[in-house]
Amino acid sequence: MTNHPSQTPEIQAYLDRIGFQGKLDNGADTLAELQHCHIYSVPYENLDILKGVPLSLDIPDLYDKIVVRRRGGYCFELNALFGWLLGELGFPVTHYFARFWRDEDNLPPKRRHHVLQVEAEGARYLCDVGVGGNVPGRPVLIKEHLEQPQGTECYRLDRDPFFGWQLMERKGEDWRLIYSFAEEPQLPRDYVMASFWCEHAPESIFRQGPMVFIRTPEGRNTVAGDEFRIFAGKEVRILTPRTPEEKRDAFRQYFGIVLPE
Repeated sequence: MTNHPSQTPEIQAYLDRIGFQGKLDNGADTLAELQHCHIYSVPYENLDILKGVPLSLDIPDLYDKIVVRRRGGYCFELNALFGWLLGELGFPVTHYFARFWRDEDNLPPKRRHHVLQVEAEGARYLCDVGVGGNVPGRPVLIKEHLEQPQGTECYRLDRDPFFGWQLMERKGEDWRLIYSFAEEPQLPRDYVMASFWCEHAPESIFRQGPMVFIRTPEGRNTVAGDEFRIFAGKEVRILTPRTPEEKRDAFRQYFGIVLPE
């Protein structure tokens, strides 16, 4: 890996955490590889919320949790730290709020999602490593109506006069809305109240049960209730740990999460 002027032991440890071994520059290909490595290495998870462990959005605390202790997190944690990494590497990063429409019953949804705009080679990209489900695994060029295939998936960005950019996914012959975001830059402290609501509100989906997800070369691994679901192509294997020890082992094996006994 080529050394970067901003590379420090802390940055190198983060790159090791996500398994990045490519050329380190400020190009679009490097940005895409960083995002790709991240979503295959760092799980989306809400386990601290369920256990009543207070969340911190301060970068040193997020670094300790995600890099040092090799945990995951949810959007306000993962995209905050990934945005910090990209900024340290010299990418111009802007943080936005988003409204998550997919699978939302109470519309229009609250602004409770954190996304990144990242600039590379004179273009602007939507980057997101903080979703517990299928979303673009690589940056999406911010350009209206441009269909952007990613493997078997395809995405595009539309515009709405009120809700702003709309990230769409193709499902068969249809296009479905995932989330929307307006170009209103946010400061780190702007996410504190939204994250607090997600963490503490009784109706918050993050308090209803485990939400754990990671992409794998074969497909994805998820948790639904007490079931660990291992997807490989069109096949799915379901495991139901019977003891706390078996559950800790499953989190370690399928998500790389080491939980205290």
